[in-house]
Amino acid sequence: MTTPSIATPSLTSHLTSLTTPIPYSTATSHPFLASAASLTLPAPRLAFWLSQDRIYAAQAYPRFIAQLITKIPLDAPPSHPPPTAGTQELSTQTLKVLVDCLTNIIREVGFFDDTASNYKLEIGGTRKEDQVWVERKATRDYTAEMARHCCAGNVGGWLGVFVGYGEGAFVYLDAWSSVYTSIPITAISDSGLTTKAILDLSYNWSSANPDFAGFVKAIGDLVDAYFAPVMLGKGVAGHTSADALARAEGIWARVVELEAEFWPADGEEETMRIENRT
Repeated sequence: MTTPSIATPSLTSHLTSLTTPIPYSTATSHPFLASAASLTLPAPRLAFWLSQDRIYAAQAYPRFIAQLITKIPLDAPPSHPPPTAGTQELSTQTLKVLVDCLTNIIREVGFFDDTASNYKLEIGGTRKEDQVWVERKATRDYTAEMARHCCAGNVGGWLGVFVGYGEGAFVYLDAWSSVYTSIPITAISDSGLTTKAILDLSYNWSSANPDFAGFVKAIGDLVDAYFAPVMLGKGVAGHTSADALARAEGIWARVVELEAEFWPADGEEETMRIENRT
């Protein structure tokens, strides 16, 4: 009698099964998100948050992805399973996905600006004289963390930041999917501008949007592919499997922390307008 084989867990499934110092639910069920889902989120707070996300998307994100592209390991582990006719090696798949990231962020920044204009959300401009909101410490921390990993001049550092990027996208998808599916159906037909903005934003980053869901899956699949040898007990990028997995677990815990901190607190927008700081 043949003993059934036990499937090796992926890195993503392993990480999301862990208990982190900052609970995962803090990042996906934050009061900001709960207010969005109940359609009680004030327009200024939504505008304040959107301005912070645009800072990341318009300024930090392109530099971050460009750095990742320059560090794609040419000696990436073979695809698991090996590529067949019509498929590509892992490094080629990675380049394609990251180039798509740069293409998509142009659309995303335009989406921010269109949403702000259509729904009267005052997010300000990118030039200093056009800015409306103070940049949050959490925004600076997020971009600094990604830059720190990118500056690590080795494949191990590259894999670390790739884990952080891929798993951060997963958290974002989970958070906004919960918002989108929680919005009362009765609110859709009779809603004000802020409600319509929340509907558009939550759909855009939820699993209901096949483009974004497919993008997050593509990133997650690549992360899992790079770490497939680790999950089989093999070393990668000069690290033992235990060390590589411990590093990924630490990055995952930090990503959850950063994502949780990125959501503004109730009333925070009242003290973060630039005119209130002069």
